[in-house]
Amino acid sequence: MPICTVQLLSLDSSVDTFLTALRNSSLKPIIIARVVRWIITPTSLSREPLLSQSPPWDLLLILPDAIKSLPADLRSLVRSSWSIQAGVPSKLLTSFESKNSKLLHPPPNTLPPLTGSLSKPQKAESTQSLELTDHLQSWIQGGKSPKGAISMLNLLAFRPGLKEQYLKYGKAFSESVGSRRGGVAKLVGKIVPETCSDGCLEWKEFALAHYPSLVHFADMLGSKDYQQANKTWRVPSLKDTFILCTTELDLCEEPERSRL
Repeated sequence: MPICTVQLLSLDSSVDTFLTALRNSSLKPIIIARVVRWIITPTSLSREPLLSQSPPWDLLLILPDAIKSLPADLRSLVRSSWSIQAGVPSKLLTSFESKNSKLLHPPPNTLPPLTGSLSKPQKAESTQSLELTDHLQSWIQGGKSPKGAISMLNLLAFRPGLKEQYLKYGKAFSESVGSRRGGVAKLVGKIVPETCSDGCLEWKEFALAHYPSLVHFADMLGSKDYQQANKTWRVPSLKDTFILCTTELDLCEEPERSRL
């Protein structure tokens, strides 16, 4: 199983300056994405290093190797970083670039329709249990949130003996409650625990989930069918988790076209 590096970067440079340097480097990321905002913050694991950046992290990189440190020319542009490594199934990495391109740039009129849950959504006071709030819905439907496809970085730690329960949630997500809104777990992996840069050994898995838009994501969170699966299987099985919303960038594009 290939080992990949999941890395969050806070930059001393502009994003465009870093992207230019990355184009000229030997690194070939599987994913490079601009961090948008936290959806769920960690409650105990790696909390201090992950939440130390204000505003949040600038970039997410997922690299196809076990990389301990960026090359010196890139490292000089980075103020702070956090990383972890994970084994990713080979079948997910095979032809990933072309599969991912189809997700990010779907043909016209092929996006799944919204299910109507936003007309009368279920809501909560906090997003920490992956529920819709008034604040999140207002931001998603406002003018400053990203309008295209999004990628949600998830890190997972499980309560003892409850991993199988989470797998039931994953099955429901992939077969119904997520997939009907275009949700796809396009990368998943088992954490190599000793590689967490803050020494935390309890993170077990990561996932990068695709949604056609933030509105599709909100349509899922506000729905009865999703929340039944979420509250039955996902929430009780997790010791800790975080979800970070990102928008993917294309290194082949010119810098000015890579901006949100």
